[in-house]
Amino acid sequence: MVKVGVVGASGYTGLELVKMLVTHSGFQLTYLATTQGDTMIEKLHPSLVDVISLPVEKADANSVAERCELVFLALPHKASMGFAKALLDKGVKVVDLSADYRLELDTYEAHYCAHEDKAHLGDATYALIEYYREELKGTNLAAGPGCYPTATLLGILPFIPYLDTSAPLFVDAKSGVSGAGKTLSETAHFVTINDNIFAYNPIKHRHAPEIAEKIEKIHGAKMNVNFVPHLIPATRGELVSVYATLKEDIDPMEVLKKHYENDPFIRIRETPVDIKSTAGTHFCDIFAAKNGNALFVSSAIDNLLRGASSQALVAANLMCGYDEGMGIPTIAYIP
Repeated sequence: MVKVGVVGASGYTGLELVKMLVTHSGFQLTYLATTQGDTMIEKLHPSLVDVISLPVEKADANSVAERCELVFLALPHKASMGFAKALLDKGVKVVDLSADYRLELDTYEAHYCAHEDKAHLGDATYALIEYYREELKGTNLAAGPGCYPTATLLGILPFIPYLDTSAPLFVDAKSGVSGAGKTLSETAHFVTINDNIFAYNPIKHRHAPEIAEKIEKIHGAKMNVNFVPHLIPATRGELVSVYATLKEDIDPMEVLKKHYENDPFIRIRETPVDIKSTAGTHFCDIFAAKNGNALFVSSAIDNLLRGASSQALVAANLMCGYDEGMGIPTIAYIP
């Protein structure tokens, strides 16, 4: 059994990690922490009453290193990198769910803040599983992709060789409110989001450079990514629609089926996808169609799981020599 911990256990992604780790046959949950500490996990999350009872401590790198071989950091950007640096120097494997290690230095500093751990930044492996599976097996630092980039990249990457990359890429993305985290804000207030839908940070959102950077890294293609996220009145789930221009005639569905034929958590759908069918699972559902040279690709994920916590758990599985599907939820919750 590999001893693991979760730092940032009070948030939505922290809760999802704990729920999966409780029943994981290869990991033993030995440490839980927040910036405050001094409570119990079942008090933070009443859904865990009679499921697990563990103290939640104030986050401390020395305590993590003494009790864990691998730790999940479910912390905001900037807060994560300082903690990760200390842990990596102590020989602890890190799966970071923040943005701190998922981008090149120049891209990160242009859209977030000054980076405090340049020494380890080059050691990070981007945890988009289907494209970095082998690299994750040998890394000590996995950088979880953003939820929007996960859904976007899994949908569009198979088509990059067939696209006119000089034409703009348009991404229309919609997410449940849990993607905004637990911190209260006007846009996430019930009165604002109920019976409503709206865009936020259109075109200027910092996930756009992440999408563009990974397209270039994987395919060597520079693309103008126009990304527009929306909040929808749902707790969880994410639907991304991508619009691109083809440079040659293809059968989009055949491209998808061939590209992902060996990937167990990608489901190619014959009809347009929806968020309920992936809720509570690690699956990414993808559908594509074309009209002449106009390509439409749509993908659906659970933003808290495939977009964060279950993708982090798969990365940890690979880092520790386990099967990637160990402990991963696959049954959709449809009320």
